[in-house]
Amino acid sequence: MYTLYYSPSTASFVVHWLLLEMDLPHHLQRVDLARKEQKSADYLALNPNGVVPTLIVDGQPVFESAALVLFLADAHPQAGLAPAPGSVQRAHYYQWVVHLANSLLPTFRHWFYPSEAAGDSAAEAAKAYAAESIYSSWARIDAHLAAHGPYLLGDKLSAADFLLTMLMRWSRNLPRQATDWPALRALGRADACATVLQAALRD
Repeated sequence: MYTLYYSPSTASFVVHWLLLEMDLPHHLQRVDLARKEQKSADYLALNPNGVVPTLIVDGQPVFESAALVLFLADAHPQAGLAPAPGSVQRAHYYQWVVHLANSLLPTFRHWFYPSEAAGDSAAEAAKAYAAESIYSSWARIDAHLAAHGPYLLGDKLSAADFLLTMLMRWSRNLPRQATDWPALRALGRADACATVLQAALRD
């Protein structure tokens, strides 16, 4: 039984979604960000970064959403959401998960919290720059999907697609959404993603 410390509309979404997709027994423990519960002593003992998600695995806390995506796919190979270790597809799988975690995830944070890095006086400029960076990422990913899709690894759905789809969902707050790009729109509508997504949307 896993325990997921989560908060709605955060990166805990993809972890919850994978738990549902794999039909894994789990307990949800909501962390109230408005009340700063993520900064409480009890929570910091689990995740010293003071953010969600945190997943309790065999009594031990594990954090970082991309790491949890990789872990769950490996821990439950019967779900078929990760290519075989040592294969070139496995290398591409790592490539996409790390790319999404290192490029889009931080850029979305700059969009949502522009004053964190730029200060209040430059917040609007930082937000506009973040949006353009996100759009550039969508264009590159859309081109890849159009040429090699429908999924990031071709015709095989992987856990990387779940991470991508979560980030696509976050774009609903931007002037241009990910679904403005046709191959991304097709991915978002793919039956393999859409079925469990409807349940996870309640997160």
